[in-house]
Amino acid sequence: MTDVPHPTTVADVHVLGGDLPVRRFGYGAMRITGSGVWGEPPDPDGAKALLRRVLELGVNLIDTADSYGPEVSELLIADALHPYPTDLVIATKGGLLRDGPHQWRADCSPSHLRAACEASLRRLRLERIDLYQLHTVDAQVPIEESVGALVELQEAGLVRHIGVCNVSVDELARARGVADVVSVQNRYNLADRGSDDVVDACEGEGLAFLPWYPLADGELAAPGGRLDQIAQAHGATVAQVALAWLLAHSSTMIPIPGTGSIEHFEENMGAARLDLTPDDLAALADRE
Repeated sequence: MTDVPHPTTVADVHVLGGDLPVRRFGYGAMRITGSGVWGEPPDPDGAKALLRRVLELGVNLIDTADSYGPEVSELLIADALHPYPTDLVIATKGGLLRDGPHQWRADCSPSHLRAACEASLRRLRLERIDLYQLHTVDAQVPIEESVGALVELQEAGLVRHIGVCNVSVDELARARGVADVVSVQNRYNLADRGSDDVVDACEGEGLAFLPWYPLADGELAAPGGRLDQIAQAHGATVAQVALAWLLAHSSTMIPIPGTGSIEHFEENMGAARLDLTPDDLAALADRE
């Protein structure tokens, strides 16, 4: 599994909101920042080359956030890719503040979200953000108020579609009572399936599910374990199998693996042409 897929063979397509086709293999741009998701990366030119390579390989969904850096990821994307291809979807997020490396603090007040969205537009050099996502649920602000602010941004023409992140089924339902939510981004992988019910809800309603931290595989990847055996049988890596499992697990799934390395991203892309067998999927159904 060393070949990189041709752009025309990159997975299949999900249509966000009924009008925005994205291939079911995206790129998460958190790791093009510095250590602790803080500051500039060690090699800014290398990060820009990676972003250009992502597009060359047929990916047309890049996920970022104003808090990655903070601001660094969005600025690198604009520097590397603007003017953007017409089919490129840049998804960003607002609602988290940064006080230092590895530090995250929620602020999903309507006033902050409005300011955050306007700042993201400037950094990304966009007039409208295709997918703007509420980055977290703020314990101090009802989710209806936070999502309501995104609806106002949508009505003002600054946001095309609205997504939510790190939500429960109940919180998703509450958000959907206020807005036409088109996507959810929760932590989800072979080792952590705590959002199974959210995946099911997205599948039932035709919403995209963008799993973050998609490569965690836990004890399944131990040498000689099931994941390792499946990878060897396919001539693949365990990371490729973990991503291929996500693609096969639900038609609503759009993995967005992140990396700061072109080589690693090209390796991840091999998952888009890896066909797991029914026996493979059965073996991976149990996370123990």
